[in-house]
Amino acid sequence: MKAYVVLKRLFDLILAVISLIMLAPLFGIIALAIVFDSPGPVFYKGSRIGKDGKPFKIRKFRTMVVRADQMGSALTSGGDPRVTRVGRIMRKFKIDELPQLVNVLLGEMSVVGPRPESPGYVALYTPQQRQVLKVPPGITGLTQVQFRNEEALLQRYADVETAYIEMIMPYKLSIDTEYIARRSFFYDLRLIVETVASLFRTEEPEIGLPTTSSSEATAVQ
Repeated sequence: MKAYVVLKRLFDLILAVISLIMLAPLFGIIALAIVFDSPGPVFYKGSRIGKDGKPFKIRKFRTMVVRADQMGSALTSGGDPRVTRVGRIMRKFKIDELPQLVNVLLGEMSVVGPRPESPGYVALYTPQQRQVLKVPPGITGLTQVQFRNEEALLQRYADVETAYIEMIMPYKLSIDTEYIARRSFFYDLRLIVETVASLFRTEEPEIGLPTTSSSEATAVQ
C-alpha cells in the first residue's frame, strides 16, 4: 500500500502540472466568459474537509451569483436560479471542477478519491463513515461517476436538505467506503477513463433511491 501511495502522489503531481499548463488558454477563455456573464470573482473557494479531517479551501470556477450561499441551501438542485448561464454549461461538463488541479498540486486533494464534503455535513458522519477521511479527497472517483448528475437527483425531493442528509449522503459514503477497500493505481486509472466517458453519456445511471425522504413520508401520513 505504501508503494501505491507514493505512485499515486507522483501521478497526481505529473498530471496536475501537465494539465494546468495545457489548460491555461482554456482557463483564460472561461475567466472572460464568467466575468462577462455576471459580476463577481472568477473563482469560488469553499470550505471542505480533507484527509484526516483537515479543512482546506476547494477551488472551482464560479458558477453561481455572488452571495448565493446567503440566498438558499448549500445544496444545488436542477433549475436552481442562483446558477448563472455560463455556470450551467460548466456544471454540465464538470468544467468548474478543473481549478481543483491546484488543490491536487498542493497535496490537499488527489485526482481520484472520495468527494470532499462541507464541514457541516462531515459533522454528521458516524464513526464508520469517517473512514473516508483516511485518504485524500478526489476530483473524481467512484461516487462522482455514479452521481454525475446529482442536481437532477436532488430535484426529485421537496426537502432537498433532508433528502441529502438522510439518503443521498449515506449512500455516497457507502460507495466511497467501497472505493477505499478496492483502491489501486489501475483502479484509479479506470475511474478516470469512466469519468471522461460519463461526460458524453446521454442516459443517466439509475440510482436506487426513493423519491421521498423518510421525513417527507411521515409528514404525508
